[in-house]
Amino acid sequence: MPSSEKGLPNVLIKYVLCFSYLTRTKELFVPQNGNKVSWYCCGPTVYDASHMGHARSYISFDILRRILMNYFKYDVFYCMNITDIDDKIIRRARQNYLLEQYREKKPAAAQVLQDVLSARGPFQAKLAETTDPDKKQMLERLDSAVAAALGPLQGAVESKAGEADIQRLAQVLLEKAKDLLSDWLDAQFGSQVTENSIFSLLPKFWEGEYHNDMDALNVLPPDVLTRVSEYCPEIVDFVKKILDNGFGYESNGSVYFDTAKFATSQKHAYGKLVPEAVGDMKALQEGEGDLSVSADQLSEKRSQNDFALWKASKPGEPSWDSPWGKGRPGWHIECSAMAGSILGESMDIHGGGFDLRFPHHDNELAQSEAYFENDHWVRYFLHTGHLTIAGCKMSKSLKNFITIKDALAQNTARQLRLAFLMHSWKDTLDYSSNTMESAVHYEKFLNEFFLNVKDILRAPCDVTGQFEKWEAAEMELNESFYERKAAVHAALCDNVDTRSTMEEMRALVTQSNTYIASRKSSKLQPNRMLMKSIALYLTDMLKTFGAIEGTEPIGFPVGGDGHHMETTVMPYLKVLSDFRESVRKIAREQNVTEVLQLCDVVRNDTLPELGVRLEDHEGLPTVVKLVDKETLLRERNEKKKMEDEKKNKKEEAAKKKQEQELAKLAKMKISPCDMFRSETDKYSSFDETGFPTHDVEGKDLSKGQTKKLRKLHEAQEKLHQEYLQTNQNGSTTG
Repeated sequence: MPSSEKGLPNVLIKYVLCFSYLTRTKELFVPQNGNKVSWYCCGPTVYDASHMGHARSYISFDILRRILMNYFKYDVFYCMNITDIDDKIIRRARQNYLLEQYREKKPAAAQVLQDVLSARGPFQAKLAETTDPDKKQMLERLDSAVAAALGPLQGAVESKAGEADIQRLAQVLLEKAKDLLSDWLDAQFGSQVTENSIFSLLPKFWEGEYHNDMDALNVLPPDVLTRVSEYCPEIVDFVKKILDNGFGYESNGSVYFDTAKFATSQKHAYGKLVPEAVGDMKALQEGEGDLSVSADQLSEKRSQNDFALWKASKPGEPSWDSPWGKGRPGWHIECSAMAGSILGESMDIHGGGFDLRFPHHDNELAQSEAYFENDHWVRYFLHTGHLTIAGCKMSKSLKNFITIKDALAQNTARQLRLAFLMHSWKDTLDYSSNTMESAVHYEKFLNEFFLNVKDILRAPCDVTGQFEKWEAAEMELNESFYERKAAVHAALCDNVDTRSTMEEMRALVTQSNTYIASRKSSKLQPNRMLMKSIALYLTDMLKTFGAIEGTEPIGFPVGGDGHHMETTVMPYLKVLSDFRESVRKIAREQNVTEVLQLCDVVRNDTLPELGVRLEDHEGLPTVVKLVDKETLLRERNEKKKMEDEKKNKKEEAAKKKQEQELAKLAKMKISPCDMFRSETDKYSSFDETGFPTHDVEGKDLSKGQTKKLRKLHEAQEKLHQEYLQTNQNGSTTG
């Protein structure tokens, strides 16, 4: 790979757009200031629980950041924002506040029923107007849930059921209809919510939850975290300068960016990232926010493409002082002002989800370049791919999402990270049972290799004994090792291709396992130093990716400080293992099965409860492995389940065989003279041997029928004769 003029590493990274923002091709990554990389990442809008869509972006960026820092040795300065002023936050905070007030009043069941019916009217009108199929389906589910709770309460009220039952049903309805009621209450009383603190408590709580989730996912914290609420003075100054530079205008207390003027200026262009999306009114209105697209506000703008830099606050919205009156920041301006304050007039990398390209990042670019009067505010954009759930679109607004906490209840942070590493950071990733199963298998595959290498390294030897002679097998594996390392490097240089990297690492482990197996089949120890080198390399790469924490030199840590634990307990486990092996040897020689069974109990039942796995190999020392206790118990349960299934199949097969033998015996007992006589629905006349001569209608049997029946008759004669012979022999013997 070529090096830069200053001798620093370069990495080929494919961004959505490169320096020109038009080519959409891979370009050589060259930071503006030598080895230092300035990076701004769009953070979360904190109004609800973080979900797997957030994890998709922030784990992916964490992996990229770690690779730039730990593998390519760049000095990365990482800045991220928290959006704590936003239309979604304002609406949610207001609705939560009003709904909580409603609940505190403890309305009677009749009142709840009446209010839900009142709220359902506008909700169903909204449902009728909705054309987006996903959103319509979500609204229909909500309406069905409300309808299911309405019926029982209405029935209980009409039948004058007990007060306790009515109140219980009212609470069920209140819970099912909370979204409808929240909208209804907000429409009536939202403008009366004026205290700014009401709008700060919600984002503060969810920001804390977000940081806890990121910590649980082992995502590095940013070097600098900026919050919109703390940067309102800087945002006002930023807007002022855009106005002074002639690219904005004030209208009714709001300030808008003049996209037409910007686009027609000589050194600027609007819509660099997604030019084909310019004029997409749906995307533009989503960017402005639900509270900012009324007919009055839309009429304030010179062009529908223009977007708000500063929004005049309406009743029921938080506000800050500005030269244009009380208001609040637009969505896009926050990132420009905060990133500009920290990183200056130009940054190397700007990151965000794929869906932020337009209008958010395009509008950020336009207003920032209007402020700094340049055309290079961002050098490289990184956009992570979408996340789907079992192939379906994931969306918080559609209530189709899985929280990070729910995901971590199913899989570990390492398994989630491995799943992301096994896919390209820029492509759509499907979060499904298949995806996670692949990650779990990959983790187990690596872990078994690390455990085997640790066992090899524990084999006793003196200082000189660790340096064994290399033969053809070692030379071949070592050559492959260097080829795989080169392939990993090439993959990371090419768009930080972790998917190919993980495949190369898998191939290296597969080749190493084959080598270990061939040596053990020959009753020989694998080469210690070669195995150690490969295991150290793989561990180091996984640490680079953030998939291994701690100081353990090889493999995944077990428990707290895995390395310390292994160093402390392994000598004792080795003594136990050697003692058990000696006892088993004597028990086999003297055929003491009870002792062998006790040794199996220690291996299969006792030690797994302590996180220890023993593996017995014929003619070789027992392998001792420290493994996560839950993993061992799960393996034991799976093994028992497989054994039970095997036992059940065996019993079923034996039962079936017995039934077949009994059926055969029953058939053998039938005399050929009687075999057709019972079939009166088919035949009406028989000869002296019991052979049919006429069908049920009294007609002679055809030659073909007679021939077929004769074969069956002869076969039964043979079978019955065999039965008689067996019985006779049995009687004679008896």
